[in-house]
Amino acid sequence: MNKKKIKVTVYGAEVKCASCVNAPGSKETYEWLQAAIARKYDDNAISYQYFDIHTSGQEGADGDLIDQLLEEELFYPLVVVEGQIVGEGNPRLKSVYKALEANGVQTDPDS
Repeated sequence: MNKKKIKVTVYGAEVKCASCVNAPGSKETYEWLQAAIARKYDDNAISYQYFDIHTSGQEGADGDLIDQLLEEELFYPLVVVEGQIVGEGNPRLKSVYKALEANGVQTDPDS
């Protein structure tokens, strides 16, 4: 049985956004999300991607989202699950979990 993996994507930058001074950085948020999701869900059903908004030509990145982030219409880190924005700036786990479950991700029975 080869199920499609649910894609969790984080868009961010090395430099924190001006309004995110006290929040964790984008890379820290990306790593924290992976750890938190792995504790609750079957991690084999999920794939992760990270895109730096200041790096051009990244395969798979959503150019429109990057433009909105660069124009400060959205805040980073931006968390996207299967193409749907589920968190920006300081994302909440509850929103990410809800999106994963809506996409059919099951909780890990061993957790």
